[in-house]
Amino acid sequence: MPTLEHNALVEMFREHPELAPRLLATLLHVEVPPHASVAVVESSLDQLIPVEYRADLVLELRDEGDALVLAIVLEVQRDVDPDKKYSWPAYVAVVRARKRCDTIVLVVAPDAGVAAWAAEAIDLGLGRGHVAPLVLGPAVVPEITDPADAVKETELAVLSAMAHGNGPSGLTVVEAALAGLVRLDQAHAMVYFQVIWNGLREPMRQALEALVMERQIEGEATFPPSLQRLMDRCKLEGVREGRLEGVREGRLAGKRDTLLRLLARAGIALTEGESARVQACTDVATLDRWIENVLGAKTATEVLS
Repeated sequence: MPTLEHNALVEMFREHPELAPRLLATLLHVEVPPHASVAVVESSLDQLIPVEYRADLVLELRDEGDALVLAIVLEVQRDVDPDKKYSWPAYVAVVRARKRCDTIVLVVAPDAGVAAWAAEAIDLGLGRGHVAPLVLGPAVVPEITDPADAVKETELAVLSAMAHGNGPSGLTVVEAALAGLVRLDQAHAMVYFQVIWNGLREPMRQALEALVMERQIEGEATFPPSLQRLMDRCKLEGVREGRLEGVREGRLAGKRDTLLRLLARAGIALTEGESARVQACTDVATLDRWIENVLGAKTATEVLS
């Protein structure tokens, strides 16, 4: 089940397709071919392989003569999914065959563990060939701490807050990202705010709330009035009054669904009691641990330990 975070990141690159080749060049140091345009194209790959193989986004880079110079298969990855090690090579092969141009997989993974997993080279068989996904994760996404930089590079600032919001400089990074949202319309600012907030652990949420309340009391204009009102409504009131409960439940449901899908693919069956335990779990960290346990596990007991 796609989550708010997943969909928001996909839409970020859909609305700003030039972001992908720019980050490839600046953060991953890839020699992107000279091009005059970047366009989002059909991401369904069902003409040559089964319909369930559908990339999050496919981008085409064309030169001034309208010739294709590069195709980018973009995937947003929030969790470890062993099936991707089989589908990503398929994406590359199908897009390359269809478009007759160089093709790469670019994975956006805000979580450090998921990013490291996604960056592993995929052996296609007997060491005779491999696919090496390029990954935008915490190791390469910079910490944007200057609000002025966040205003200029708002999308990168949002990625920075998702990747580093719980780190040592997390509060400064998040504060800069929120300041950068001022240049967006309210609908986009609302979505990005929720994405950043959802990714914060409780200590950082409390620190951010304390900072905002402290500066409100002291009369300091930390953020522009429009964003301040947005934060008050989305976070301070929302958390106190439970208005974000639906978002939290949606996130938990997505985690449970991921766990159950991984268990099914691994051939691990749950008893009625174990299934009820999964459905009753309301702790994201526990669900994340169970998801990680699926790798290498042979029994449900090993997974739910």
